[in-house]
Amino acid sequence: MREENPSEVLTQDSTAAPSDMVQKIRRWRLILGQESENRLAGMSAGGCGLSEEQSLMDMALAAIYNRTQNGGFGAGTPFGSGGGSGPSNLQISRWLGDVRSLFDKELVTVIQGDAMNRCGLKQLIFEPELLENMEPDVNLASAILMLKDQIPKRSKDSVRQFIQRIVEELNRLLEQDIRRSVAAAVNRRRHSPIPSAAAMDYKRTISRNLKNYDAGLKRIVPEHFYFFDRTSVTAASKWTVILDIDQSGSMGQSVIYSSVVSCILASMSALKTRIVAFDTNVVDLTEKSDDPVDLLFGFQLGGGTNIEQSVAYCEQYVENPSRTLFFLISDLEEGGNRAGLLRRLEDLKSSGVTVICLLALADGGRPYYDGQMAGKIAGMGIPCFACNPQKLPELLERAFAGQDLQSFQKEFEKRKET
Repeated sequence: MREENPSEVLTQDSTAAPSDMVQKIRRWRLILGQESENRLAGMSAGGCGLSEEQSLMDMALAAIYNRTQNGGFGAGTPFGSGGGSGPSNLQISRWLGDVRSLFDKELVTVIQGDAMNRCGLKQLIFEPELLENMEPDVNLASAILMLKDQIPKRSKDSVRQFIQRIVEELNRLLEQDIRRSVAAAVNRRRHSPIPSAAAMDYKRTISRNLKNYDAGLKRIVPEHFYFFDRTSVTAASKWTVILDIDQSGSMGQSVIYSSVVSCILASMSALKTRIVAFDTNVVDLTEKSDDPVDLLFGFQLGGGTNIEQSVAYCEQYVENPSRTLFFLISDLEEGGNRAGLLRRLEDLKSSGVTVICLLALADGGRPYYDGQMAGKIAGMGIPCFACNPQKLPELLERAFAGQDLQSFQKEFEKRKET
């Protein structure tokens, strides 16, 4: 448990009502564990006795944060193994169910992750009855994918269903916005008399109708709507999108996001999408793009990194440079020819290809990458984005529209700072 000193915090809040003080002491008791009970009991006339629900929370937390020397769940809890042989699948399954019922979803994923790391339970995640009780989590999914060659036969269906749940959740989060961003690849300089909600020019419509503001209704009542010319959507069919995805060991989260995004793009007839994975070898996974789960299982997480070799492979798919988006999705920790990689990226950009670097995301969505290499790539005018997947639709729309992505990068960095 964390070492904290609650006495200072509680002393500062001496004006709190007695009932509020009791609740705060109980929260500290949950944070610090059973060993703090005697120390906290004298701080309030109401003591620090836990409610029934809080007692269940305390036991669930103690199971992983109050570990015994024998490992596994703490002895003396309802989930303890007693003889030190490790908790049974039934006990862990019960514990998982209790955790999911007692804590918010965000906390459940944190507790699950800590259980895997602290209590040596990783070998049990392939048990079918356990996976059914696990909260879908990208970190856990990336761990499973790294161990996918070790999955026992009895668990393959359960593992696939678990991954499928995560894919469906991400798909719901991203698909609509990504499709809209591609559909918005229209000619912003010309307008059309043909009404289309997806092609409405909101900025022009509002500015031209400001004179029609109704003070009584407190809103603008447009006399005329303006729409972008959608003829250029046909031109978008000439776009080729190449996703060059690093599958080295540090790329677990990014690979999962990339697979979902790749399959969404590949399903759009307006685009030609190529999906390439690399470590020290290069493999073309485009044929697996019908199913993001199949695509995920096509990745071999682990091994070294040769980015330059993969970029060289992808060059063959550049047919019309001015209509090609090339995404390099990597931590940029090049184990091959660093100077050669920089030359190839610069040559792609000089030929007219829109080159974008999406930097790796580590546990918790934090950016993880080689800062020196990212700086050199950015210095060539190639934007390097360390962003969560929800920002990708806006990035795609700007790229298709031919906007200055470096300006967008600066704008994005300012948003992060605020």
